[in-house]
Amino acid sequence: MVASLVGLVVAISGCAASQSAASQNATPQNASQNAAPQDAASQSAAAPKTTPPPAAESAGQTPAGQAAPALPAPDAAIPTDPSRLARSLTTTTAELRRAIDGWRREGDPAKGRPPEPVVLLALHQQRIYRYLVLNPKVASRTYARLPKALAGQARDNVTAGRDLRSLVRPISGAAKFRVQPPKPADFLLGHFRYAERRFGVDWEVLAAVMFVETKFGRVRSPSHTGAKGPMQFMPRTWAAYGMGGDIQDTRDALLAAANYLHASGAPRDYRRALYAYNHSQAYVNAVLLHARQIKQDIRNYYAYYNWQVFVVTTRGDRRLTGPGLTSGG
Repeated sequence: MVASLVGLVVAISGCAASQSAASQNATPQNASQNAAPQDAASQSAAAPKTTPPPAAESAGQTPAGQAAPALPAPDAAIPTDPSRLARSLTTTTAELRRAIDGWRREGDPAKGRPPEPVVLLALHQQRIYRYLVLNPKVASRTYARLPKALAGQARDNVTAGRDLRSLVRPISGAAKFRVQPPKPADFLLGHFRYAERRFGVDWEVLAAVMFVETKFGRVRSPSHTGAKGPMQFMPRTWAAYGMGGDIQDTRDALLAAANYLHASGAPRDYRRALYAYNHSQAYVNAVLLHARQIKQDIRNYYAYYNWQVFVVTTRGDRRLTGPGLTSGG
């Protein structure tokens, strides 16, 4: 699928172009880029045309006889009042966790598509966090109204979002942008865990890198500097660490990323390894914050898996994937 955009496509990151992964002076593969999308590996300036992918604190069951809350529409209004925002985030997160539990228990995350409740609730959660990223004062007042554990999660997600957005240069102009549905969640999870066993790199860190780079493979366009594939490798780096695989193949790309991070210092020093992957402390911080959330609760991996691709544009943010979009491209 190709999304027709008005804007210059600017990819976020990827592993260093230097063949010496252990060197802190390696040239990052996005050395000529000064933009990094908060939720995408690209930027745009007009409503895109895409083919969308198919679509609280406790994860306990909804009490018997109590109707589940109505699912939020894809573009439902986000509250602006801190008290209402806190209630909305608490309710959305609790319902999302319940939906994820049901999907894992009764669905087929290894092969099937995410159920509608998971997709819609994850998108709504993501949009709440995007609003908090853009409104720091509201965010601070919202944290104080959240349950303690959720307040910590919210701070991590908002801080990571701000770190990545600090690397963004909103774009304008004309471009085409390729997106596609990701591989199934547990298909990816199996490969993350295999890469962890082979190279000793925490699977949560690999998942966080793929999440930040391409939203788990939704973004398929190469960067304007030439980085390619679901883990955004430069060809020279791939030649050194791709182990003869296909840069576009998900399994091969995940193994290459683990190989590169290990060669660059992981698991002994994740900050050094991730800095080699992308020469930005903001990037490193964001990846580690997302990885921490996945380690704290695996349901956060499934939530992130259902977060969609957004781009930052000169006329506001635009969503490229997910429910409620018009097919085309």
